Amino acid sequence: MPVQILPKEDATNGWSRILPPRAPAPPLAGDLRADWLVVGAGFAGLAAARRLAENRPDDHVVLLEAHEVGEGASGRNSGFAIDLPHNVGGEFEELSNSQGYIRLSRAAIDYLDTCVAQNGIDCGYTRRGKYHAARTELGHRKILEPFARTLEALGEPYRWLDAAELKRELGISYHSSALYTPGGRLMNPAGLTKGLAATMPANVTLHEHTPVMEVEQRNGIRATTPGGSVDARTMVLAVNGYAPQFSVFTGKLLTFAAHGSLTRPLTEDEHRALGGADDWGLTPANSHVGVTLRYTTDRRILVRQRFFYAPKLRRSDAEMATIRRDHQRAFEARFPMLPDVRIEHTWRGYVCLSRNHAPGFGRMGPHTFAAVCQNAIGVTKGTISGVLAADMACGEDNPLIADMEGQGTPAPLPPQPFCDLGVRARLALDEILWRRER
Repeated sequence: MPVQILPKEDATNGWSRILPPRAPAPPLAGDLRADWLVVGAGFAGLAAARRLAENRPDDHVVLLEAHEVGEGASGRNSGFAIDLPHNVGGEFEELSNSQGYIRLSRAAIDYLDTCVAQNGIDCGYTRRGKYHAARTELGHRKILEPFARTLEALGEPYRWLDAAELKRELGISYHSSALYTPGGRLMNPAGLTKGLAATMPANVTLHEHTPVMEVEQRNGIRATTPGGSVDARTMVLAVNGYAPQFSVFTGKLLTFAAHGSLTRPLTEDEHRALGGADDWGLTPANSHVGVTLRYTTDRRILVRQRFFYAPKLRRSDAEMATIRRDHQRAFEARFPMLPDVRIEHTWRGYVCLSRNHAPGFGRMGPHTFAAVCQNAIGVTKGTISGVLAADMACGEDNPLIADMEGQGTPAPLPPQPFCDLGVRARLALDEILWRRER
């Protein structure tokens, strides 16, 4: 089946724009034979390719990326590696099977810790945990308090902060309360993905600007690209929301456009005016409506807000100007002590969710394994799904595979047009109910 929708290339990703220039790997030209093919070089694909190469050091692994490493969804997120069940849209479906979830997330973080340390990846990687914050009593009561009870039941450490304590630690007075959990990591996600790609084992061959146009199964896999083809015994598909283009999880995945902005670096005087810690990350009580914030190691401020349904993986370029203005207004409301700071970069990325927040993982056929649908937690979920898909494909006995399978599989969506109507209605209701958290 030919692929109908490919990633749209642009040069807006602020996380990439603030990094030193990088020469991409050459596109595939000609026909290749390999032992393994990995499609997609985000967190899942990078982890799968590395693990395959480690498991089978004498095999040849080919990794294909339709655009450039760090320019897709993995390089456009907020830069959190989250170790605990993370709510989507103010609900806690993911709290079922929480112990397995935590094992998976922490295995991913341990894996990334090791990769960053051993390979000297420069991506602003810090062990700062995160603040989960509410502005209103509704957010405190409906989100933070249930989350605290869950953490207590799991025996997980956390710390409550009121408005005054948040002001001392972060420098801002916008939120009324927050839960701090210490286990997460912060980073420039584009820097991390580019660093992971640059330090692949020698038996991995990366080709960028090489979209897969069609996949056929003929005693293995044949993937056709604009410049050639790859024949391999087995394929790991790590394309997240594009999986239905490969006839995988069709009618089971939802895609959304999320938007982020970065300011210019703060001056020394502005840094002092802000106060608080030198590096922190804050997630909102409602992720659809609220604002995610980061203060980075290079003194930039990230604003992430505006979440739109995008079933065709496309949104209008014209709406970006409006989003940039919205982000500037959100910044000014939270950082009045920084009146001269302006947004420098604004970008869009696409996230993939399933109706029941389950991952798209496992064997899809005799020659295909999937590591897709990260449910907007791509750093950890993508990483561990790639590792475990590689282990499963190689027949490795990894007990975490059972934890991954225990997270379930994507549930079927309602038929059209009811699916689209339901999703849009849910987002509109969130905007009404949670508008004061904006």
